[in-house]
Amino acid sequence: MIELKISPLAARIAGAAGFDLSQIKGTGSQGKIIRVDLPGHDAPPAPARVTSDDFTRPPTTDIPHDRSKLSSMRRTIARRLTQSKQQIPHIYLTVDVELDPLLALRAEINAELAARGLKISVNDMIIRAQALALMACPEVNVRFDGDDLIRFHRADIAVAVSIAGGLITPVITAADIKSLSAISAEMKDLAARARDGTLRPEDYQGGTASLSNLGMFGIKQFEAVINPPQAMILAVGQGEQRVIPRDGQTRIATMMSITGSFDHRAVDGADAARMMGALRSIIEQPLQLLS
Repeated sequence: MIELKISPLAARIAGAAGFDLSQIKGTGSQGKIIRVDLPGHDAPPAPARVTSDDFTRPPTTDIPHDRSKLSSMRRTIARRLTQSKQQIPHIYLTVDVELDPLLALRAEINAELAARGLKISVNDMIIRAQALALMACPEVNVRFDGDDLIRFHRADIAVAVSIAGGLITPVITAADIKSLSAISAEMKDLAARARDGTLRPEDYQGGTASLSNLGMFGIKQFEAVINPPQAMILAVGQGEQRVIPRDGQTRIATMMSITGSFDHRAVDGADAARMMGALRSIIEQPLQLLS
């Protein structure tokens, strides 16, 4: 009698299905019957070969949707921000600053400016505070340029403005030497022309650093992507009342979280930390904004 050679798995399947093993030719080692030799148990199809095209081809979907071509602005934003995240090693530092002294000073200034129809915003004050902090820490007011490091001698702040179809960053030049009222008037003009589409290239090109404020949308804290070829950007959150411990006691203060994103190729962490500390000092002792 010829000994039947069959794998344990195939034997269990054949027993359950009642196969006549004498009619089955084994394809395993030394003619052993294995699972794939049994009727209805052929080998599963090989997995589809994945190619690089599968990662670039737009996915198909049966979910109701619309498709539209990206605008020139959106393509530019996508290209520049992808370049930023791929090529710039970001380092993020966050400080919490007390706003109450700045808010009190703002109220006094606006009371004096009311007759002239002017009104200073918190954002105007932060623009100047950032500029002064950059001048106090010149190691951060720089740009990485291949084998060179460019050091700027003034602070030009590019301010993110949301417009239809994307955003644009008009620049407040020499914000370190301009008054708050001058910054406010210039920012209102630039923002209005940005939304009207009447900015000139020189209005939004350049800048030594950027500022993005999402506090008006109720955002507490975020990390902004550096606007190349700049080396830093501030991300400003919402001012809110928080319980603050101090000297063994607690009190309620209006606080704001501000996060700086820095190009680690050009800016060391300690220098970035000093700049953020200078920023906090200026905001919490806001008379420096009037110097």
